[in-house]
Amino acid sequence: MPDLEGRDPLTGATIGRYAEASPTDIRAAMARARESQAAYAAAGIPARVALLAALRKTMAGAVEEITEAVVRATGKVHVEALAGDLMVTLEMLAYCESRCPEVLAPQERPSPLLYRGCRSWVEYRPFGVVAVIAPWNFPLQLSLVPALFALAAGNAVLLKPSEVTPSVGALIQDLWSRAGGPPGLLQVLQGGPEVGRALVAEGPDKVFFTGSVATGRQVMAAAAERLIPVELELGGKDPMLVFDDAPMPRAVNAALYGAMSNAGQTCVSVERCYVQRPLYRDFCQQAAAGAQRLRLGQGVDADLGPLIRPEQVDTVMDHLDDALARGARLLTPRRVEGNRVHPMVLADVTHEMKVMRHETFGPLLPVMAFDDEQQAVALANDSRYGLNAAVFSGDAERCRRVAARLQVGNVAINDVLKNIGNPHLPFGGVKQSGMGRYHGPEGLLAFSEPVALVQSAGTADREVNWFPYGRTAIRAVEAFIAARHGGGLVDRGRQLLGALFRS
Repeated sequence: MPDLEGRDPLTGATIGRYAEASPTDIRAAMARARESQAAYAAAGIPARVALLAALRKTMAGAVEEITEAVVRATGKVHVEALAGDLMVTLEMLAYCESRCPEVLAPQERPSPLLYRGCRSWVEYRPFGVVAVIAPWNFPLQLSLVPALFALAAGNAVLLKPSEVTPSVGALIQDLWSRAGGPPGLLQVLQGGPEVGRALVAEGPDKVFFTGSVATGRQVMAAAAERLIPVELELGGKDPMLVFDDAPMPRAVNAALYGAMSNAGQTCVSVERCYVQRPLYRDFCQQAAAGAQRLRLGQGVDADLGPLIRPEQVDTVMDHLDDALARGARLLTPRRVEGNRVHPMVLADVTHEMKVMRHETFGPLLPVMAFDDEQQAVALANDSRYGLNAAVFSGDAERCRRVAARLQVGNVAINDVLKNIGNPHLPFGGVKQSGMGRYHGPEGLLAFSEPVALVQSAGTADREVNWFPYGRTAIRAVEAFIAARHGGGLVDRGRQLLGALFRS
């Protein structure tokens, strides 16, 4: 197979070359994963916790190395690599260590009245081998976090990192090795879409995919042919609603951070901003002024880095040109220097424009006015996406009321983006933003198969419902219905049940 080249998005310089996985490589990796997973699952939850702790300590001891690797692979500024990729991943690791023993422990459940002498419980067992197909925008976090939850649940993981950031995938494999992780339990398979297709075709027990809607459909279709369960974390066109009683400085700063963080290349970016009309003019002016104060570069004092590749610049410019042609106003200078796109604020946008319908994934904040709460909710929900949303108001009751009506998987109130960083909360989208949840207890359970068990005392020769059928069985069912659910013969039903259980 040909080599992959990792490139610095700012200079275009080659970071390294990495061998793409062949179909033979993938088949061999699957065999190793199945063998390793069987031993790992049998070792129990304490062994999982110890392995996750070792990985966390290894990563905490390599902060500068990891941060610099992410910066070089993505072009993002230092603080975002440190906080958005590394810190969030370490927090998720710590969560899995502390919570998986409780969340994945067997749970006792009640038994029905007729299940006399029975014990009922649920066990949470691993799927087996989980395929994780990851994106480039947060190459450490969005690769490792689903893998960590899968590992905590007792699975082996085959990870295909993005072909755009192969150097971070290679680092993940190296960190795993340094932590003493079994070689077959977490394996990185480098390559592009063809490697992803081959990985799904090899028949993993679950697929976790993060990426575009179009590719997500392809992954789901391929998995459906083999009845492989799929979890999809897809794109967003996330709305931010600013009501006229919101604190203006906080709302403006939040919109700029939500739209421009990681140069706008975040699935939960603020990509649509709706502002109630009394605040609209001042909000637009302050947002435009704030955007022009943001600093582009790569040093520790920079706010934004470059977009990761020229194709992403083309998408942003296409959305901008379409909006301007349809009557929007650009309130900031249009400055593009290679992959560097200076932050821009658009006013007077409408839902007929691409910038309000399709994922932009760049440092562009479109702002639209609304009149009342009903219109704000309608505008926010007028999207095929439903990942995240933000609501800003000084009225806490209004915030909760509006949040309850938004068709999204996550809502931040008087804040932005934080949802994805809280390890205790489930994360995922609705509509075309995906299906399933990870993070939180829901994330641990998402990588587990619940198995229901019932154990009878086993002392009687037969149960009431066993063969042979006859009047006794009919009387037993009728008596149970009468005693349990009423219907005029409650007392008689209880008498019959008592007689049956005594017999």
